[in-house]
Amino acid sequence: MKFSELGLSSDLLQALDYMGFEKATPVQEQAIPAILSNQDLLACAQTGTGKTAAFILPILNKLVGKEDSKINTLIIVPTRELALQIDKEIQGLSYFVSVGSMAIYGGGDGAGFNEQKAALVEGRDIIVATPGKLLSHLNLGYVNFDHVQHLILDEADKMLDMGFHDDLHKIISYLPKKRQNLLFSATMAPKMHALARKILHSPKEIRLSISKPAAGIAQGVYFVFDEQKDKVLVHSLEERKEYTSIILFTSSKDKVYQITRMLHTKGFKAKGISSNLDQEEREEVLRKFRSKRIPILVATDVLSRGIDIKDINLVINYDVPMDAEDYVHRIGRTARANTKGEAITLVNPKDMRRFKSIENLIEKEVPVLKVPEEFGETPKYEVGKSKPKRKFHRKPKGKPKKSN
Repeated sequence: MKFSELGLSSDLLQALDYMGFEKATPVQEQAIPAILSNQDLLACAQTGTGKTAAFILPILNKLVGKEDSKINTLIIVPTRELALQIDKEIQGLSYFVSVGSMAIYGGGDGAGFNEQKAALVEGRDIIVATPGKLLSHLNLGYVNFDHVQHLILDEADKMLDMGFHDDLHKIISYLPKKRQNLLFSATMAPKMHALARKILHSPKEIRLSISKPAAGIAQGVYFVFDEQKDKVLVHSLEERKEYTSIILFTSSKDKVYQITRMLHTKGFKAKGISSNLDQEEREEVLRKFRSKRIPILVATDVLSRGIDIKDINLVINYDVPMDAEDYVHRIGRTARANTKGEAITLVNPKDMRRFKSIENLIEKEVPVLKVPEEFGETPKYEVGKSKPKRKFHRKPKGKPKKSN
């Protein structure tokens, strides 16, 4: 379906045409008319489906001709990267529409805090915020949400996973009871349903099936013991020295910097990114990665949903993600826009059951990659046994028998 068939204003259609967008994605086809008709919405849609534009476009359409600067729309997201990404998309789509927005997030300096405070006091049409930082401002007493008409929770499942349940409900207590509520999530776990029941009123539901990894992604898995991971990682990178854009996902902030240091000792140019860095440092790392000045980026799952970087050659899962859906998010960073890419996962014995859940989700057995023999024995892929046996390669005892 074309955007021109969805009831959007000529100004927005002009902006879309200017940006080269003509056809709506499935989530946009279903969400835009519902939002324009003021329905609450519960949408299950993954990163890469166009869900951000699915809620930004109809909100911008409603704001055309708005004369005051009072806060009209509040968008809450789990990470500052996603807040900045959405704010940037608002600015792009509102090129021909007079709409102001501001991203509210932590990690900045005093000047950044004062700029955020000014936006909340003086008003912006759209506020995009992370829960913790927004609560800091709310607790200081100068934020006025009396005129908010739209509440949008994006990546709501991720916010619940990160422990923001109570923060979300406290923020919502500051909002008018009469408003439109839009809840977007990549998964529909029971806790998501509980949240939806509390804040949504007779919502329209959109359920796009969990998308499988793009056909252009060549997936592979190494079954290894923990002590072999670094060797296999270095081996994989040495085989792909022509790659200029690689993301490596690991399970913790501490591992981010351990792996980065190890790669430096092996001669690889890599940078780690986590919440340990302040916002300016994180943005600088991402700028260098986008411009290919840094070929390898080591990160936690905070990055799997919160960035949009094109032309990534390879995604490496140093650790298996906790949730099977996060595997799809992680490797979805590569092979975007019909390009090709690779995804490699390192699986130790304790993560085999988790990896089997991933294969069940994507309905595919991931091809097993051979670990070089000089790296020693490897575990056998056995789900259901807590400690898979090691495979020992022993030479037969005694002299070999002569053949007849």
